[in-house]
Amino acid sequence: MQEIIDNIKSLYRQWKGSDPASLDVLQQSGSERRYFRLSDGNESVIGTYGANTRENETFTYFSRDFKSKQLPVPQLLTISEDGMYYLQEDFGDISLLNHLETKGLVPEVYALFRQSLEALAQLQVKGDKGLDYSKCLTNREFGKQAIMADLLYFKYYFLDALRKPYDKQKLIDDFEALSNYLTHTEYKYFMFRDFQSRNIMVTPDNQVHFIDYQGGMKGAPQYDVASMLWQARANLPEDWKQNLLEDYMNAFEKLIPSTLDRGIFRSQYNGYVLIRLLQVLGAYGFRGLFERKAQFLTSIPLALRNLRSFFGNQSLGIAVPEFRKVLNICVADEIIDHFTPVQATDDTPLVVHVASFSFKKSMPEDSSDNGGGFVFDCRGILNPGRVESMKTKTGRDKEVKDFLEQQTRMPDFLNSVFDIVDITVEDYIKRGFASLMVSFGCTGGQHRSVYAADALARHLRNKFKVKIELRHLVQDACNWQNPLPGKVS
Repeated sequence: MQEIIDNIKSLYRQWKGSDPASLDVLQQSGSERRYFRLSDGNESVIGTYGANTRENETFTYFSRDFKSKQLPVPQLLTISEDGMYYLQEDFGDISLLNHLETKGLVPEVYALFRQSLEALAQLQVKGDKGLDYSKCLTNREFGKQAIMADLLYFKYYFLDALRKPYDKQKLIDDFEALSNYLTHTEYKYFMFRDFQSRNIMVTPDNQVHFIDYQGGMKGAPQYDVASMLWQARANLPEDWKQNLLEDYMNAFEKLIPSTLDRGIFRSQYNGYVLIRLLQVLGAYGFRGLFERKAQFLTSIPLALRNLRSFFGNQSLGIAVPEFRKVLNICVADEIIDHFTPVQATDDTPLVVHVASFSFKKSMPEDSSDNGGGFVFDCRGILNPGRVESMKTKTGRDKEVKDFLEQQTRMPDFLNSVFDIVDITVEDYIKRGFASLMVSFGCTGGQHRSVYAADALARHLRNKFKVKIELRHLVQDACNWQNPLPGKVS
């Protein structure tokens, strides 16, 4: 990571003529790219590192082309000779999803969604003109091959993981029929491919801007609209979805040369809603069930309920009986309940006691009646305390957290811890147990154990809503305060 940071700083220096006054490592998304915010004290830019130079070339080509057409994408500032690093315009940290989650379903947020869809129509139609689709990262067009790929992604990484019986050949036949039906769409323009509210940035002047469109290709415009309106985390109400679809069609029709056949457009829109919902389930299955990333596992129930909401109210316009049978399996209460974690209520007696400690000093004492629990040794993780700049810092300082998340196997370690502890917490909630103790130890009780204890406490509160008592034995002596609201004292 330090080499990447040095290279980003070097690129900034070449572009700006001076070193950045500050550099912040931004949170990593689902991809392998790394993002940084570099500032001269007044203005900031976003630095990006990606080892996939083909992907970088696609993004930079799209960005330059779209910006020349005055579309709402970031200005590309400079790119390194090896194509692995580039700087781009900074739109800030606030996404449309942030506005929705903080302000709720209010007219101001609806207006931002409508503005986003109107800008999407502009991107799709104007961005398509003269665009060299040979620059696309994968397929030039979202046709039958790409649709089948999304359906098979769902099949292999989610459906098959359920281990429920179905006729595999009949399902493939239905996939073929559905992909043929959707391929023959009347409208094909630039397709964003991952158009959702977290990829739409809102600047202080309430203008929307788009990021992460490097997966784009030529395709049906309905796919992008489906991606946005049916995003599981956004969970938009039905009236918003219907009204925003009308807003989009009004904007789209003004940009195309012929009158929009809204009946056909809606019918194919429904098909693309289904394709998108299944693609998302496949992604959650791959990241959660196969890569064992906890945050994706917790998203599966949302995606399944989203699928059930759509599947129960919409017609596909094509007969696909085995496909419908499979979808009924996926949205059954049994499956949704399987992925939905048990959550504590105000009456749940369980308190999870989470602690960090130093193996050189003493382990925490268990004062509960039942005893037992878990003790995890963090000393197998690279120690940030051996780095001079972090010796006096703790697992709550940004530099230490960045180091542990980006330069060690702490994320893998914690995913395994979450898997083990989750089983017991869920069982204890169901059985009415009152206490569970989980402790993390490292050499000095200052860096790794503190970070791990904080991470587990946060994970358990988010997933199970369970009461937490968090203690840092070494840090408590320094009068550290528990950062988690509602702690049990």
